[in-house]
Amino acid sequence: MHQYVLISLAGIVILGILAQYLAWRFRLPAILLLLVFGILAGPVTGLIDSDALFGELLFPFVSLSVAVILFEGGLSLKIFELRGMAGVVWALVSVGALISWLIASAAAYWLLELELGLAVLLGAILVVTGPTVIIPLLRHVRPGSPIGSIVRWEGIIIDPVGAMLAVLVYEVISAGGHQPGFSIALLSLLKTIAAGGLIGASGAALLYLGLKKYWMPDLLQNVIVLMMVLGVYVAANLLQDESGLFAVTIMGAILANQKKVSIERIVHFKEDLRVLLISILFIVLSARLQREYLVHIGLPSVLFLATLIFIARPVSVALSTVRSKLTWRQRLFIAWMAPRGIVAAAVSSIFALRLTQDGQTEAARLMPLTFLVIIGTVGFYGLTASWAGRWLGVSQPHPQGVLILGAQSWARKIAQALKKENMAVALVDTNWDKANAARMEGLPVFYGSVFSEKVIEQIEAFGLGRLLAMTYNEDVNTLAAVHFRRVFETKDIYQLAAEGRSAAAGPQTDPELRGRILFGEKITFEYLARRFRQGAIVKVNKLTEEFDYEALKKHYGETVVPMFLIDLERQSEVFTADTAIAPGPGDTLISLVDPPSNSQSRYAPK
Repeated sequence: MHQYVLISLAGIVILGILAQYLAWRFRLPAILLLLVFGILAGPVTGLIDSDALFGELLFPFVSLSVAVILFEGGLSLKIFELRGMAGVVWALVSVGALISWLIASAAAYWLLELELGLAVLLGAILVVTGPTVIIPLLRHVRPGSPIGSIVRWEGIIIDPVGAMLAVLVYEVISAGGHQPGFSIALLSLLKTIAAGGLIGASGAALLYLGLKKYWMPDLLQNVIVLMMVLGVYVAANLLQDESGLFAVTIMGAILANQKKVSIERIVHFKEDLRVLLISILFIVLSARLQREYLVHIGLPSVLFLATLIFIARPVSVALSTVRSKLTWRQRLFIAWMAPRGIVAAAVSSIFALRLTQDGQTEAARLMPLTFLVIIGTVGFYGLTASWAGRWLGVSQPHPQGVLILGAQSWARKIAQALKKENMAVALVDTNWDKANAARMEGLPVFYGSVFSEKVIEQIEAFGLGRLLAMTYNEDVNTLAAVHFRRVFETKDIYQLAAEGRSAAAGPQTDPELRGRILFGEKITFEYLARRFRQGAIVKVNKLTEEFDYEALKKHYGETVVPMFLIDLERQSEVFTADTAIAPGPGDTLISLVDPPSNSQSRYAPK
């Protein structure tokens, strides 16, 4: 028994993280692979039995995990993202949720032949989408602004709304559907909003004070925040049933929108924790499915799923956005994004158990039907959302745009070469003359500090995915490299080598505290400035069989410094000290060269 538990627990984590990695490696929706792995490990092979493994701890563990995920989702809710679009979000989580609830309830009653009360309850449960599925899909599809922000806000807010709605319906069902039941439900709604809002705001205020007054050491900051999230969730639920999700969402959103204390450390920790929890939860819950649930999926169930995808969601989005400034393409894409996730699975499982214990045996159908919808919607949207985004012209490729720190004359020349190759580029500098010169040359530029939130807020709009820190100040370059790890992948952060650095001496700074060495170990600010003063130019060459990289170096001399490579699929790479890129025929090479007559050894890096 001990070995089985050990292997099962390790297997859940291994399968979950493996699914995440394979999804990243092959650019597939992670949720889809998680569901497939869970079903294979559970009902297909029987390797993992979630109920036997966790017993009565399963649903409390799921509930606490969902609370942490929703808190992390709340931390991503930035008010500035909704400029001009707040009305759309509120319409989607109110009018849109009501319409989805009514259509889903009617479909459950007529197509699935559920009792009226259970049909209405299932409709309420399936209102939710949730960050567990929305955020991974958004990262996979990469819709442009403001669609990504709208869908993410809706997915995070709708979870506690759907959970509260399900609780209200359950209250009515438990009361036998009589008038007192509706009064109880209305009172429960008010108590849920009050309890969740009060405790969530109190938790945020306490954390804010703790951070501002330095009551928490850095070593314990993340675990104390985790403790607070779990405490707030449990306290809210004790005060009012199912108000905990609302409380932790409110707490996260308040912390995200205050400007007085840094929560970057907390955000990074919660992002890592969210990936782990999502991986575990989907494996555990999908492994609970019984084989008979998979075998007995009939035409009514398929029609019910189709109703949710092709009727309920499009109608709710259409009516919620009727007066908005969104284009028809943006509206259609939002209508194409409504996968159900962990909250729906957890809520359906809990209420199915409660109602079954109350003697309503038909309530046992709630869980398999919910999982059918989860699998069906995740599969449908996961496999088609990228195609839909490209077809509608609203999705963005992996951002390859370059943010250049430093707007000196030669940095502007590099930016112009990138721009001519249709690569997104922007510069940032605190010097007004340099920033203004860039603007006069038609280059997008931020005048001010690279550490300004204004720069972070505009990253997505500009399509930027890389940082090139190229100022004369090594400390500023290093600080910028560290700062932008909250936005870009570590592999996409570059900075010039420090003056006096040599390959034999090894790194001068911990790799964790700087970017990758840009262009080469000896390519420093002073070296580039000297080369440009002496007449070097930024040259763009299309390589061919006859004029390959070796021929280019022979033509321009050994002083050529390769900078960027753009392949036939318009994917770009940056030359660094730690990578060996082999340019080939058909590639476009952007490099620093001297005119052939000036290519002499005196320009070689020293």
